[in-house]
Amino acid sequence: MILTVTAHSAIDKVLFVDELTPGIPMRTDKIVTSMGGKGMDSSVVLRCLGIDTVGLVFVAGKIGEEMLDLAESYGIVSDPVRVDGETRVSHVIAETKHGRITHIIAGKLLINSEQYLEFTRRFRQRARQATWVICAGSIPPVLPPTFYKELTEEAHRAGVPVLIDASREKILEAIPARPDIVKMNWEEFEWTFDKKPRDIGKLIRDASQVYTEMRLNALVITCSSAGILAFTRHGFFRALAPKQTAINAAGAGDAVSSALVWRLSLGDSWPEALKWAGATSAASVLTEGTADCRMSDIQRIFPQVTVSKV
Repeated sequence: MILTVTAHSAIDKVLFVDELTPGIPMRTDKIVTSMGGKGMDSSVVLRCLGIDTVGLVFVAGKIGEEMLDLAESYGIVSDPVRVDGETRVSHVIAETKHGRITHIIAGKLLINSEQYLEFTRRFRQRARQATWVICAGSIPPVLPPTFYKELTEEAHRAGVPVLIDASREKILEAIPARPDIVKMNWEEFEWTFDKKPRDIGKLIRDASQVYTEMRLNALVITCSSAGILAFTRHGFFRALAPKQTAINAAGAGDAVSSALVWRLSLGDSWPEALKWAGATSAASVLTEGTADCRMSDIQRIFPQVTVSKV
């Protein structure tokens, strides 16, 4: 079982338009409701891969209940800690002409100290049953910036490895706890480490410097069509999947997290795990729902993914 943590729960309302044109009335004939919140998105991918997963999550209000119903439809075992406020709704504008997405987010969770302690108590229980933990996404402002650091320490006490997908102070605070994988996208890397790489070559140099100086166990950076970079004790790698015609690219990064921990838990090498991650991420853009993917697409794309040393 792979445990996912979502502090900032959400559902996505994906609105498909040909092209977003500000300032004029627009119409869509297709709206798809799907999972939101990076941890729960990773659970969606895991279920698509046939892997058992528990989603530990703060939820609130009617939107929170809708999110839990959606999780159940995927076969995700949810462990919700109910709080005040309202689970977020992310209105995802998917432009079919350009293959790009825009998020407009509403909703706010209100979490008190007792609810926070209940969440950490449940995490300790669930972590003992897990093979990996994925902590992913933003955290509500009412939670301490050390939230992911504390969960990493708890998981390690249980002997369980942790992937953290976050940025800025959330990841900087967590690094001293030595998460097994630190993951983010190119833009988040720039924000977090105050770097401005203009091209993939400079990003590789900057990221390798950060990996070395901060003594990370592993650093993974998703770079959209430029692939996935991984800096590990076993080598520095780049995975490239063939470009797909995207229907909804939201959740492609979460697919990388899920596929990596799945394959690493099976004993795959980093190059092999990255090949699966590249194929799963590419497959996830071919569906209307956020983080949805089909094993048939993954298996079709897998032989076309290349992994090279950098």
